[in-house]
Amino acid sequence: MATMRWYPLRFRPIFKPRIWGGRKLQEVFGKDLPTEEKIGESWELADLPEDKSVVANGPLAGRTLHSVASEYPKEILGRPGSPGPFPLLIKFLAAEDVLSVQVHPDAAACRQMGMGELKTECWYIVDARPEAFIYKGLKPGVTKQAFAQAIVDGTVERLLQKVPVERGQCHHLPAGTMHALGPGILVAEIQTPSDTTYRVFDWNRLDDSGRPRTLHVQEALESVHFVPTAADLSVTTVGRLVDCPYFRVDKGHQAAGCQNLLSPGVMKVLVFIAGHGQITDAEGHTMDFVAGDCLLIPAVYEGAMIAQEEAEYLTVTV
Repeated sequence: MATMRWYPLRFRPIFKPRIWGGRKLQEVFGKDLPTEEKIGESWELADLPEDKSVVANGPLAGRTLHSVASEYPKEILGRPGSPGPFPLLIKFLAAEDVLSVQVHPDAAACRQMGMGELKTECWYIVDARPEAFIYKGLKPGVTKQAFAQAIVDGTVERLLQKVPVERGQCHHLPAGTMHALGPGILVAEIQTPSDTTYRVFDWNRLDDSGRPRTLHVQEALESVHFVPTAADLSVTTVGRLVDCPYFRVDKGHQAAGCQNLLSPGVMKVLVFIAGHGQITDAEGHTMDFVAGDCLLIPAVYEGAMIAQEEAEYLTVTV
């Protein structure tokens, strides 16, 4: 396919049943969820050993994201050479109940423990019920010893920062930040390609088999940052939402009937939050987009995005 016409890539979503999930992804985005399952996550773009996104459209349909990016790194990623895993993992999370209190390790923690993969992420709040909240970081002055005792005592919640949230906010969660997504919230999650998660508290819930889910107390204690910086707990709502060593996230709005050029040179992932429209190239090939879509724009692609209804979207670059 050396002479193929490059185009925006759409992928088959990977749905994940979760104890805290529900049907929100179908209600808000029209996702075709499995019948009667509590779905908490829709993985839109993934390249992990157990979960690899599959192209759903065009000549590359049926191939995995990994195989396409490995064969065409310059065309997709904008750089030559054989890449490792695709550098992003993008999901929608829909929480009907609170998630477990958890943390993801940074590179230093992974090296120290000899296990795991660095995981830094952000949450863009797509929808939130009134008085919705998240847990984000520890209260000032909480020590490792105090937190370890709170895990034993079952009093972890009192040591967490409880943060009110509303639609349109973006919360950066660098590796090492203790966190939990509260109930009644739908988020777009942009993160590094890792599924390493260490739970310390799960609200005394039981899974479908009547057993508590596994906790990872020692790993979490080695991973959490007990003295976070102000940047670790930042919240943004406009413009550049996140600028970290692993990815950038920019928020875009486009009025109905307006056009936005998609210039070549840099790979982009567009995550559509609201509205609908078309992407078209110079030869007139078009592709529709709607809220809930996640499209990979290859680095060599040149075209334009035309909104037919006011659109809101995130542009993710690495």
